[in-house]
Amino acid sequence: MKSLELLNDLIEINSIKIDVNSPFTWASGWKSPIYFDNRISLSYPPIRKKITNRLIDIIKNKFEDVDIIAGVATAGIPQGALISDKLKLPFAYVRSKPKSHGMKNMIEGKIEKGKKVILIEDLISTGGSSIKAAEAIKDNGSYIQAVISIFTYSFPISAENFKKIGCRHESIFDYDDLLKVAHQKRHIKETDLYKLKNWRDNPEGWK
Repeated sequence: MKSLELLNDLIEINSIKIDVNSPFTWASGWKSPIYFDNRISLSYPPIRKKITNRLIDIIKNKFEDVDIIAGVATAGIPQGALISDKLKLPFAYVRSKPKSHGMKNMIEGKIEKGKKVILIEDLISTGGSSIKAAEAIKDNGSYIQAVISIFTYSFPISAENFKKIGCRHESIFDYDDLLKVAHQKRHIKETDLYKLKNWRDNPEGWK
């Protein structure tokens, strides 16, 4: 059984914020009672290290012959760099769109054709940014072994999107883990738990 204590740490430092009464607005326009800001965890070395080690455990236990670690800009860059350093592997990152000047790169760093790449992301909602980055690496002639994230909301649409491009996804924690920890540690009330479950079932139409 996986340890969820790290997830509670992230709630405690406000890296994960839960507020069913004053929801956050995502870039997509969705109203959400959850806001995950992984950048905050970077300011806490012990927590940052735990995240790095948990991501490395996934890589070591589930994948072989990894050649390159890549990060999805911008949130996947810090953890991707930390992981590549510990594993002594090359690192690169993928922009959301090609640079507007200079070499007009979308991939920064060197990803050689035919190499096996693990792509690091902080969280997965619909999977859009990760899939865009994965396709850029595929177009480069390299092989994506998986996208690995700290957290996933576990929306069905993200699973469908990853399936469409034949890309595997692994995450340290998912939405059910979050609800379990938040409830057990009394970060949320029983009535909040019901609302949070309803949101995940219909995030686009949730009020």
